Amino acid sequence: MQMPTPAHPGERTRRPDDYRGGSKPSVGRCAGVVTALSRRFLLCLVCAACFPVALRGAETEAAPAVPFYTYKVIQSYPHDPQAFTQGLAYEDGFLYEGTGLNGRSALIKRELKTGKLVKRERLPRKYFGEGITPFGKKIIQLTWKARKGFVYDKETFRALDEFEYDDQGWGITYDGKHLIMSDGTPTLRFLDPNSFAEIRRLRVTDRGRRVRGLNELEFVNGAIYANIWPTEYIAIISPQTGRVVGWINLSGLCPVPTPRPSNIVLNGIAYIPEKKHFLVTGKLWPRLYEIALVLEKSPQKP
Repeated sequence: MQMPTPAHPGERTRRPDDYRGGSKPSVGRCAGVVTALSRRFLLCLVCAACFPVALRGAETEAAPAVPFYTYKVIQSYPHDPQAFTQGLAYEDGFLYEGTGLNGRSALIKRELKTGKLVKRERLPRKYFGEGITPFGKKIIQLTWKARKGFVYDKETFRALDEFEYDDQGWGITYDGKHLIMSDGTPTLRFLDPNSFAEIRRLRVTDRGRRVRGLNELEFVNGAIYANIWPTEYIAIISPQTGRVVGWINLSGLCPVPTPRPSNIVLNGIAYIPEKKHFLVTGKLWPRLYEIALVLEKSPQKP
Protein backbone atom coordinates (compact mmCIF):
# COMPACT_ATOMS: atom_id res chain seq x y z
CA MET A 1 0.00 0.00 0.00
CA GLN A 2 2.22 2.80 -1.24
CA MET A 3 0.78 6.29 -1.17
CA PRO A 4 2.34 9.75 -0.90
CA THR A 5 2.93 10.51 2.78
CA PRO A 6 0.23 12.98 3.89
CA ALA A 7 1.28 16.10 5.77
CA HIS A 8 -2.06 15.93 7.59
CA PRO A 9 -4.75 13.25 7.70
CA GLY A 10 -7.16 15.81 6.24
CA GLU A 11 -6.99 17.48 2.87
CA ARG A 12 -5.25 20.87 2.88
CA THR A 13 -7.16 23.99 1.81
CA ARG A 14 -5.54 26.11 -0.92
CA ARG A 15 -4.87 29.77 -0.27
CA PRO A 16 -6.84 32.13 -2.54
CA ASP A 17 -4.89 34.09 -5.16
CA ASP A 18 -6.51 37.52 -5.56
CA TYR A 19 -5.00 38.28 -8.94
CA ARG A 20 -4.68 34.89 -10.56
CA GLY A 21 -5.56 35.07 -14.26
CA GLY A 22 -5.94 38.88 -14.37
CA SER A 23 -4.21 42.21 -13.83
CA LYS A 24 -4.22 44.22 -10.63
CA PRO A 25 -7.15 46.73 -10.70
CA SER A 26 -6.51 50.47 -11.07
CA VAL A 27 -6.78 52.96 -8.17
CA GLY A 28 -10.02 54.45 -9.55
CA ARG A 29 -11.66 51.11 -9.87
CA CYS A 30 -10.44 50.16 -6.38
CA ALA A 31 -12.16 53.22 -4.84
CA GLY A 32 -15.49 52.20 -6.33
CA VAL A 33 -15.01 48.61 -5.17
CA VAL A 34 -14.15 49.71 -1.63
CA THR A 35 -17.27 51.93 -1.44
CA ALA A 36 -19.50 49.08 -2.59
CA LEU A 37 -17.82 46.64 -0.23
CA SER A 38 -18.18 49.07 2.68
CA ARG A 39 -21.94 49.25 2.15
CA ARG A 40 -22.17 45.49 1.98
CA PHE A 41 -20.01 45.14 5.10
CA LEU A 42 -22.33 47.45 7.09
CA LEU A 43 -25.32 45.45 5.91
CA CYS A 44 -23.65 42.24 7.03
CA LEU A 45 -23.00 43.70 10.49
CA VAL A 46 -26.68 44.54 10.87
CA CYS A 47 -27.67 41.04 9.75
CA ALA A 48 -25.13 39.48 12.10
CA ALA A 49 -26.62 41.36 15.04
CA CYS A 50 -30.07 40.07 14.16
CA PHE A 51 -29.14 36.49 13.25
CA PRO A 52 -25.88 35.54 15.04
CA VAL A 53 -26.73 31.87 15.33
CA ALA A 54 -27.54 31.42 11.64
CA LEU A 55 -24.34 33.13 10.52
CA ARG A 56 -22.10 31.13 12.82
CA GLY A 57 -23.83 27.82 12.49
CA ALA A 58 -21.95 26.76 9.36
CA GLU A 59 -18.58 27.45 11.00
CA THR A 60 -19.52 25.53 14.14
CA GLU A 61 -20.79 22.61 12.06
CA ALA A 62 -17.67 22.50 9.86
CA ALA A 63 -15.16 22.57 12.72
CA PRO A 64 -16.58 20.90 15.84
CA ALA A 65 -14.25 20.44 18.79
CA VAL A 66 -13.18 16.80 19.20
CA PRO A 67 -11.36 15.12 22.10
CA PHE A 68 -7.76 14.00 21.79
CA TYR A 69 -6.41 10.98 23.63
CA THR A 70 -2.99 9.66 24.47
CA TYR A 71 -2.37 6.28 26.12
CA LYS A 72 -1.23 4.37 29.18
CA VAL A 73 0.52 1.03 28.56
CA ILE A 74 -1.09 -1.63 30.74
CA GLN A 75 1.18 -4.43 29.54
CA SER A 76 2.93 -5.65 26.43
CA TYR A 77 3.17 -9.02 24.74
CA PRO A 78 5.65 -10.58 22.31
CA HIS A 79 4.87 -9.98 18.64
CA ASP A 80 6.48 -11.66 15.66
CA PRO A 81 8.94 -9.07 14.25
CA GLN A 82 8.56 -10.70 10.84
CA ALA A 83 4.79 -10.17 10.81
CA PHE A 84 3.75 -7.39 8.42
CA THR A 85 0.56 -6.68 10.36
CA GLN A 86 -2.44 -5.73 8.23
CA GLY A 87 -5.36 -6.81 10.42
CA LEU A 88 -5.92 -7.54 14.10
CA ALA A 89 -8.82 -8.91 16.15
CA TYR A 90 -9.37 -10.32 19.64
CA GLU A 91 -11.91 -12.86 20.86
CA ASP A 92 -12.09 -15.00 24.00
CA GLY A 93 -8.41 -14.83 24.88
CA PHE A 94 -7.16 -15.36 21.34
CA LEU A 95 -5.50 -12.90 18.98
CA TYR A 96 -6.25 -13.15 15.26
CA GLU A 97 -3.83 -11.48 12.88
CA GLY A 98 -3.72 -10.99 9.13
CA THR A 99 -0.29 -10.36 7.64
CA GLY A 100 0.85 -9.03 4.28
CA LEU A 101 3.67 -9.17 1.71
CA ASN A 102 3.65 -11.60 -1.19
CA GLY A 103 4.90 -14.99 -0.08
CA ARG A 104 4.52 -14.09 3.62
CA SER A 105 0.80 -13.33 3.87
CA ALA A 106 -1.18 -15.44 6.33
CA LEU A 107 -4.09 -15.69 8.74
CA ILE A 108 -2.82 -16.44 12.25
CA LYS A 109 -4.36 -17.35 15.60
CA ARG A 110 -2.38 -17.12 18.86
CA GLU A 111 -2.99 -17.23 22.58
CA LEU A 112 -2.78 -13.61 23.69
CA LYS A 113 -1.06 -14.15 27.04
CA THR A 114 1.54 -16.67 25.93
CA GLY A 115 1.93 -15.84 22.25
CA LYS A 116 1.61 -19.56 21.50
CA LEU A 117 0.73 -20.27 17.86
CA VAL A 118 -2.60 -22.07 17.59
CA LYS A 119 -3.19 -22.03 13.84
CA ARG A 120 -1.81 -20.53 10.66
CA GLU A 121 -3.22 -20.46 7.12
CA ARG A 122 -0.86 -19.16 4.45
CA LEU A 123 -2.12 -17.34 1.37
CA PRO A 124 -0.81 -18.27 -2.09
CA ARG A 125 2.25 -16.21 -3.07
CA LYS A 126 0.27 -14.14 -5.58
CA TYR A 127 -1.83 -12.59 -2.80
CA PHE A 128 -0.82 -9.70 -0.54
CA GLY A 129 -2.91 -10.17 2.61
CA GLU A 130 -4.75 -7.28 4.21
CA GLY A 131 -7.34 -6.61 6.94
CA ILE A 132 -9.34 -9.25 8.81
CA THR A 133 -12.51 -9.36 10.89
CA PRO A 134 -14.45 -12.08 12.74
CA PHE A 135 -18.06 -12.44 11.64
CA GLY A 136 -20.02 -14.94 13.71
CA LYS A 137 -18.40 -18.34 13.22
CA LYS A 138 -16.41 -17.04 10.26
CA ILE A 139 -13.41 -14.82 9.73
CA ILE A 140 -12.89 -12.66 6.66
CA GLN A 141 -9.59 -11.59 5.11
CA LEU A 142 -8.98 -9.05 2.35
CA THR A 143 -6.18 -8.81 -0.20
CA TRP A 144 -4.55 -5.62 -1.43
CA LYS A 145 -4.63 -5.33 -5.24
CA ALA A 146 -6.15 -8.69 -6.20
CA ARG A 147 -9.65 -7.36 -5.38
CA LYS A 148 -10.50 -10.65 -3.70
CA GLY A 149 -11.57 -11.53 -0.16
CA PHE A 150 -11.53 -14.91 1.58
CA VAL A 151 -13.99 -16.37 4.09
CA TYR A 152 -12.76 -18.99 6.57
CA ASP A 153 -14.23 -21.10 9.32
CA LYS A 154 -13.05 -19.28 12.44
CA GLU A 155 -12.28 -22.47 14.35
CA THR A 156 -10.53 -24.56 11.69
CA PHE A 157 -9.45 -21.88 9.15
CA ARG A 158 -11.03 -24.04 6.45
CA ALA A 159 -11.75 -21.98 3.33
CA LEU A 160 -15.51 -21.47 2.92
CA ASP A 161 -15.97 -18.82 0.26
CA GLU A 162 -14.41 -16.05 -1.83
CA PHE A 163 -15.77 -12.69 -2.96
CA GLU A 164 -14.66 -9.81 -5.14
CA TYR A 165 -14.73 -6.03 -4.74
CA ASP A 166 -13.75 -2.91 -6.66
CA ASP A 167 -10.50 -1.04 -5.97
CA GLN A 168 -8.01 -2.04 -3.29
CA GLY A 169 -8.63 -3.77 0.02
CA TRP A 170 -7.01 -2.30 3.16
CA GLY A 171 -8.97 -2.66 6.41
CA ILE A 172 -12.22 -4.37 7.37
CA THR A 173 -14.45 -4.60 10.44
CA TYR A 174 -17.98 -5.67 11.36
CA ASP A 175 -20.51 -3.40 13.10
CA GLY A 176 -23.05 -6.10 13.91
CA LYS A 177 -24.98 -5.50 10.70
CA HIS A 178 -22.53 -4.63 7.91
CA LEU A 179 -18.94 -5.24 6.95
CA ILE A 180 -17.04 -1.93 6.71
CA MET A 181 -14.09 -1.70 4.30
CA SER A 182 -11.33 0.85 3.77
CA ASP A 183 -9.14 1.28 0.68
CA GLY A 184 -6.73 4.06 1.67
CA THR A 185 -9.03 6.82 0.43
CA PRO A 186 -11.34 8.98 2.60
CA THR A 187 -14.25 6.65 1.72
CA LEU A 188 -15.53 3.69 3.74
CA ARG A 189 -17.78 1.11 2.10
CA PHE A 190 -20.52 -0.81 3.90
CA LEU A 191 -21.21 -4.33 2.60
CA ASP A 192 -23.86 -6.95 3.22
CA PRO A 193 -21.95 -9.65 5.19
CA ASN A 194 -23.68 -12.51 3.40
CA SER A 195 -23.86 -11.38 -0.24
CA PHE A 196 -20.96 -8.86 -0.02
CA ALA A 197 -23.06 -6.41 -2.03
CA GLU A 198 -22.23 -2.77 -1.40
CA ILE A 199 -24.93 -1.03 0.66
CA ARG A 200 -23.59 2.49 1.00
CA ARG A 201 -20.48 4.66 1.14
CA LEU A 202 -19.32 7.08 3.81
CA ARG A 203 -16.83 9.93 3.33
CA VAL A 204 -14.66 10.60 6.40
CA THR A 205 -13.89 14.21 7.29
CA ASP A 206 -12.16 16.10 10.08
CA ARG A 207 -13.06 19.76 10.57
CA GLY A 208 -14.39 19.84 7.03
CA ARG A 209 -11.34 18.20 5.44
CA ARG A 210 -11.24 14.73 3.96
CA VAL A 211 -9.18 12.18 5.90
CA ARG A 212 -6.98 10.02 3.69
CA GLY A 213 -4.98 6.89 4.52
CA LEU A 214 -7.79 5.03 6.29
CA ASN A 215 -6.25 1.65 7.00
CA GLU A 216 -6.90 -1.05 9.63
CA LEU A 217 -10.37 -0.78 11.20
CA GLU A 218 -12.07 -1.81 14.44
CA PHE A 219 -15.68 -1.20 15.46
CA VAL A 220 -15.99 -0.44 19.19
CA ASN A 221 -19.06 0.76 21.11
CA GLY A 222 -20.77 2.36 18.13
CA ALA A 223 -17.71 4.01 16.57
CA ILE A 224 -15.19 3.10 13.89
CA TYR A 225 -11.51 3.23 14.89
CA ALA A 226 -9.10 3.60 11.98
CA ASN A 227 -5.32 3.63 11.71
CA ILE A 228 -4.28 6.58 9.55
CA TRP A 229 -1.44 5.36 7.32
CA PRO A 230 1.45 6.10 7.73
CA THR A 231 0.97 8.20 10.90
CA GLU A 232 0.91 7.35 14.61
CA TYR A 233 -2.71 8.46 14.92
CA ILE A 234 -5.98 6.56 15.16
CA ALA A 235 -9.17 8.35 14.12
CA ILE A 236 -12.47 7.71 15.91
CA ILE A 237 -15.22 8.03 13.30
CA SER A 238 -18.98 8.37 13.50
CA PRO A 239 -20.56 5.68 11.26
CA GLN A 240 -23.61 7.93 10.79
CA THR A 241 -21.93 11.17 9.64
CA GLY A 242 -18.39 10.18 8.74
CA ARG A 243 -17.02 12.91 10.99
CA VAL A 244 -13.97 12.30 13.14
CA VAL A 245 -15.23 12.48 16.73
CA GLY A 246 -11.87 11.85 18.40
CA TRP A 247 -8.15 11.33 17.80
CA ILE A 248 -5.73 8.96 19.54
CA ASN A 249 -2.05 9.93 19.50
CA LEU A 250 0.20 6.86 19.86
CA SER A 251 3.49 8.66 19.27
CA GLY A 252 6.46 7.01 20.98
CA LEU A 253 4.66 3.76 21.73
CA CYS A 254 7.22 1.52 20.07
CA PRO A 255 10.91 2.47 19.74
CA VAL A 256 12.03 2.05 16.12
CA PRO A 257 15.42 2.43 14.43
CA THR A 258 16.60 5.88 13.35
CA PRO A 259 16.22 6.76 10.54
CA ARG A 260 12.85 5.07 10.64
CA PRO A 261 12.17 2.61 7.79
CA SER A 262 9.07 3.69 5.87
CA ASN A 263 7.32 0.32 6.28
CA ILE A 264 7.66 -0.01 10.08
CA VAL A 265 4.47 1.87 10.94
CA LEU A 266 1.61 1.63 13.40
CA ASN A 267 -1.09 -0.75 12.14
CA GLY A 268 -3.47 -3.05 13.98
CA ILE A 269 -6.32 -2.33 16.39
CA ALA A 270 -8.18 -4.85 18.55
CA TYR A 271 -10.39 -4.41 21.59
CA ILE A 272 -10.69 -6.39 24.85
CA PRO A 273 -14.30 -5.77 25.91
CA GLU A 274 -13.97 -7.33 29.37
CA LYS A 275 -11.17 -4.87 30.22
CA LYS A 276 -12.20 -1.96 27.98
CA HIS A 277 -8.61 -1.84 26.75
CA PHE A 278 -7.19 -1.71 23.23
CA LEU A 279 -4.52 -3.89 21.67
CA VAL A 280 -2.28 -2.12 19.17
CA THR A 281 0.83 -3.01 17.23
CA GLY A 282 2.53 -2.24 13.93
CA LYS A 283 4.10 -3.74 10.84
CA LEU A 284 7.24 -5.67 11.86
CA TRP A 285 6.95 -4.51 15.48
CA PRO A 286 8.46 -6.84 18.12
CA ARG A 287 5.77 -6.03 20.72
CA LEU A 288 1.99 -5.88 20.98
CA TYR A 289 0.64 -3.34 23.49
CA GLU A 290 -2.43 -3.39 25.70
CA ILE A 291 -3.36 0.23 26.36
CA ALA A 292 -5.93 2.38 28.11
CA LEU A 293 -6.92 5.71 26.60
CA VAL A 294 -6.10 8.92 28.49
CA LEU A 295 -7.74 12.24 27.62
CA GLU A 296 -5.14 14.86 26.62
CA LYS A 297 -5.37 18.28 28.27
CA SER A 298 -3.02 19.95 25.76
CA PRO A 299 -3.43 17.87 22.61
CA GLN A 300 -0.95 17.72 19.75
CA LYS A 301 -3.27 17.86 16.77
CA PRO A 302 -2.51 15.65 13.77
